[in-house]
Amino acid sequence: MDAMFEGYASRGDAYDEMFDGSRLRPPYRRLRSSLSEMTTPDLVSRVEALQATYLDQGVTFDIGGEERAFPLDILPRVIEMDTWATIDKGVQQRVKTLEKLLADVYDAGEVFTDGVIPREVIATSSHFHRAAAGVRPPNGVRVHVSGIDLIRDNAGEFRVLEDNARVPSGVSYVMTNRRAITAALPETTAEHRIRPVASYPQRLLAALRAAAPGGVTDPTVVVLTPGVYNGAYFEHALLARTMGVELVEGRDLECRRGRVMMRTTKGLEPVHVIYRRIDDEFLDPVHFRADSVLGCPGLIDAARAGNVTLANAVGNGVADDKLVYTYMPDLIRYYLDEDPILANVDTWRVGEPEAREEVLERLDELVLKPVDGSGGKGIVIGPAASRAELEELRAKILQDPRAWIAQPVVQLSTVPTYVDGKLGARHVDLRPFAVNDGERVWVLPGGLTRVALAEGELIVNSSRGGGSKDTWVLAGPTQSDLDADPESDPDADPDPEPEPDPAPEPEPDPAPEPEPQQEREHRAAHAGPEMPSGPALGGMQAQAEQQQQGRSASTGREGSRC
Repeated sequence: MDAMFEGYASRGDAYDEMFDGSRLRPPYRRLRSSLSEMTTPDLVSRVEALQATYLDQGVTFDIGGEERAFPLDILPRVIEMDTWATIDKGVQQRVKTLEKLLADVYDAGEVFTDGVIPREVIATSSHFHRAAAGVRPPNGVRVHVSGIDLIRDNAGEFRVLEDNARVPSGVSYVMTNRRAITAALPETTAEHRIRPVASYPQRLLAALRAAAPGGVTDPTVVVLTPGVYNGAYFEHALLARTMGVELVEGRDLECRRGRVMMRTTKGLEPVHVIYRRIDDEFLDPVHFRADSVLGCPGLIDAARAGNVTLANAVGNGVADDKLVYTYMPDLIRYYLDEDPILANVDTWRVGEPEAREEVLERLDELVLKPVDGSGGKGIVIGPAASRAELEELRAKILQDPRAWIAQPVVQLSTVPTYVDGKLGARHVDLRPFAVNDGERVWVLPGGLTRVALAEGELIVNSSRGGGSKDTWVLAGPTQSDLDADPESDPDADPDPEPEPDPAPEPEPDPAPEPEPQQEREHRAAHAGPEMPSGPALGGMQAQAEQQQQGRSASTGREGSRC
């Protein structure tokens, strides 16, 4: 396979994670050596088997209502343990700050009084919900699960691109990617000491159980899904099954006297913790969209009464607002009295007159992002935009400046990727997932690496043709390092709490077959008699699709933001 690397070259000023010019970087030496022993036909056969496996197992995502196999590159991304230690600490710091911010803005509001962030920044966010004011989670945790999107700049330093504290998706692909790559490259995997990811469901379940209302010793946990038409349904089903809890839809729940009950074949049973994968707007028709058939009336009142915990908490979208993102360095210093471990990408607040004037003069040089956008939608990359697109953007900015931020064009780092029978440099980002149980913020060692498969493309979202890579976080020296240096410590582990040896993860259930449009319309028109206990399936499907508007279906905030 050495011949495949001969024509490989990084792109422009981007930091290539495998090569420093022609020199191989240390984390990839063992990987390159292992791959060199593989013939090109052997690699091709493994790539084909990998793609067929994902399709057969139903590891898919949704684009425009069409289910597609999620592209997985056969070459993993490797991160050395010292680099990961910095990421781990930085993500923990970020999550702790988000927790304090959300607790503050929905209660005392001291951050406004002290002048750290203007009150109008929060109050004008489309994801600020007054219904969440005064709702205090039993163990104080609002961000049970988070995904912090990182990029690596030209100097090789990781920076935060955005925060995801609502219902971040994509962790299912982290687990399935690892299993698939282990099967495709067993000899290569065995030669590396890779930190495991299979314990995530157990970590998540422990955090959810820890968030149960007071006095409940054996809480009932459920995963609330919008249904099979949601692009992230594969993940909902996988997590429910691997945690050993029920997967429910809104029509399976009922609120009585401030408590949430689940319909079962044995009658109604109490529910104490809901890991909800439904957006706020569809969660409770009493407080949000009155026409929602995806949620359950009374959930917010039950949460306010302290009888059920919603994970993640309602109103967390404030923390996802990209304008709030620009204040995060100051918020870290304010709440934790620490300097940020992971820096932000340089950002202009277009709502500020001086910044807006500069941005309007440099529209063809900058990247403009809507503050509440997701899935790569609405982003305008100035150097790649036409004059007409820039003029349209200018009009939108002048109409609503608060709705935009601007950033310089950041050349995301590149990693060798197998595309169309050859290796090429492709841009990547990284989404580490963190679980907060109230005592500790645990960061899954690896996270989701998303890769832009089109040459030169900087947007990695699956809705723009992106794929993913397995992310290997090294736990210590490789076997070849140990052979070369017997004094190397084979037991070195940067994690202060050793991870339990996870039980073998069951194979994922196949995703449901996509329903033809004509049959779907027919079912929607005749759904009433078939489902007397709930509303028409057509209405549920339409709302499930509305929830995904503006989102990619493979990893983001429900539907999802990938």
